[in-house]
Amino acid sequence: MTEQSWRTSITKVEPNKLTVRGYRLDELIGRLSFAEMVYLILKGEVPAPAVANVMDAIMVSSVDHGPTPPSTLAARTVASTGASFNAALAAGVLSINRHHGGAIEGCMHVLQRAVDQKRAGGQDAGEAAVSVVRTARQEGRRLPGYGHRVHTHDPRTARLFQVAREAGVAGEYVEMALAIQDAMARETGKELPLNVDGAIAALLCEMEFPTELANAVFIMARIAGLTAHVFEEISTQKPMRQVSPTAHQYVGPEGRKLDGR
Repeated sequence: MTEQSWRTSITKVEPNKLTVRGYRLDELIGRLSFAEMVYLILKGEVPAPAVANVMDAIMVSSVDHGPTPPSTLAARTVASTGASFNAALAAGVLSINRHHGGAIEGCMHVLQRAVDQKRAGGQDAGEAAVSVVRTARQEGRRLPGYGHRVHTHDPRTARLFQVAREAGVAGEYVEMALAIQDAMARETGKELPLNVDGAIAALLCEMEFPTELANAVFIMARIAGLTAHVFEEISTQKPMRQVSPTAHQYVGPEGRKLDGR
């Protein structure tokens, strides 16, 4: 290899042949779901069916959360200026940071430290959780992944954990995430629910994802929602409007159910 040569273990491109993590891409088409492909390219292996179900559930849970999140407002505002579609999407992605979407990575760190403490000290999850909550309160830190500005009980969290339990993926990180929620309620007297970011954090820990990939998983899922919002903005709204985070009215279908699933 020369001085400028470098290596990659992700994708190999040859004439009439394309392999991803060693698998021919044309043989994966129609056999792997998008979520399974995401898992493969990020982690290097095809997930077991149960793990694939959890990965798919994570992606679905993060697709959208209405027109009020900063990423959606940013994307729609930029789209309103007449910018290109990709510029509007990029604006939305650039708005995903520590306080929006980024709580997944922060919560993963909290859960990993708490589980490490539990293991090292021979504690149960409840004891370690109380210690984590008390330390955070003493230091004036907010624990990421808990509390929500809209939901008192995030409906996505319960469903994600149900899928994880059915798949046999819910373990000590899920246990710890819920133990911290209970400890906060007792220590503060306030109900701060484990939100979808915290639930995803626990499941990514269970699946041994690097913390550096946490926000990327959220971004990949949210791109679909941002795309829908940008298209709606450019196809139904007037240019250069003031995009209010509170003055919108939902006019879509109500109360639909999936048949036969």
